[in-house]
Amino acid sequence: MSAPKTTPENCSVVPAVAGAWPLAQRLAEQLSCPAVRSVEAVSSPVALFVDHDDLWLQQRAMEQASPVRVDFASPGLQHRRRGGQNELLGRAVGVKAGQRPSVIDATAGLGRDAYVLADLGCTVTLIERSAVLALMLEQALERASISAIASVRAAASRMRLQSRDSRDYETSQETVIYLDPMFTDRRGSAAVKKDLSVLQALHGNVDNEDEQLLAWALAQPVRRVVVKRPLKSAPLDSRKPSHVIKGKTVRFDVYVL
Repeated sequence: MSAPKTTPENCSVVPAVAGAWPLAQRLAEQLSCPAVRSVEAVSSPVALFVDHDDLWLQQRAMEQASPVRVDFASPGLQHRRRGGQNELLGRAVGVKAGQRPSVIDATAGLGRDAYVLADLGCTVTLIERSAVLALMLEQALERASISAIASVRAAASRMRLQSRDSRDYETSQETVIYLDPMFTDRRGSAAVKKDLSVLQALHGNVDNEDEQLLAWALAQPVRRVVVKRPLKSAPLDSRKPSHVIKGKTVRFDVYVL
């Protein structure tokens, strides 16, 4: 497994069991993160727990919350795939009868929207600048490729991962760029807020990064750019979209180029 070439993050690597300490040390070196033997020794905002066949994130400020994992075969994601909100995402990127666009998910995160798009039949390039999340996505894709669920294997075959900053990526065959910024005013379930909090603690905050991503996306040779936004928020960087597809709590701003 190659080490993603990114900057160090606000994360420590912790063995979930004593026997996983050598593995935790190796991954910590790859990720340029400190390795500690126990959760009591963690001083960073986020801990990456390592078992022999599992990885998960836990935020120090939310130690009682459930772990954050990347698992494309999870019951929660399979249940979500059957929900109506996924059809809105598909419509936003241009899924229709006989058309399955190739998509760049430029803010892959935990990969859930990318999985939904791949399950809808799209070819999806996941770009993630966090070395920690890229490692979790890579292992999740490996597990999905041998899943007992045929639809998970099929979706995984349409997903490929790039560990880099999206703004350094040159588009080629893709026709749509999808952005899901980590907006702080997101409404949703406690699980959504927990996941968002962990990702924000891991990434840190960069001024105007979302606006920079949108500017990069709009400058690429693609047919459309789709931005996920809270339902009642202003458009990103005050750029008026070509049209909007609304759900109950979020909307998709579509920029046709």
